[in-house]
Amino acid sequence: MFSYVARPIRFLELWQPGAWRLKLYGIAYGRAAPRPELVDAAKTLALEVLPADPGYGVGFIGAHDARGGCYAFVDWWANENELHHKSFLGPSPDELRPAGPNDSVACVWDLTVIDFERRAWHDLVVKQADAPNVEAYLAQRLEDTI
Repeated sequence: MFSYVARPIRFLELWQPGAWRLKLYGIAYGRAAPRPELVDAAKTLALEVLPADPGYGVGFIGAHDARGGCYAFVDWWANENELHHKSFLGPSPDELRPAGPNDSVACVWDLTVIDFERRAWHDLVVKQADAPNVEAYLAQRLEDTI
């Protein structure tokens, strides 16, 4: 069993490829931020899995430089209240592969980002059906050490 070590969760940038606006988060074990090559790999994977029709055109990406390997997740909002989630894992940034049916979906640090984003989307878009505020959603950014 390993001892718990808090990890920084940092908003890195609002990345805007094409019609998309994606909040990019970094999570790291034993360092201040994930390696740049992992962040770049997460962006590349996002371009591969994001749908051609962006719908809302907003979502978030996580690059997690973990103790036991590298992880990335790409999430986007659709159909008012649906979160689409794709996760990837591998021993290094250049060996990320899609998570399979027997792989984990997310760890507690990844879930912290997902929960924060779910709450922001719910409060600022879903609950505001008459005037959903996507701009306010994009302005909500998680910065924490968990």
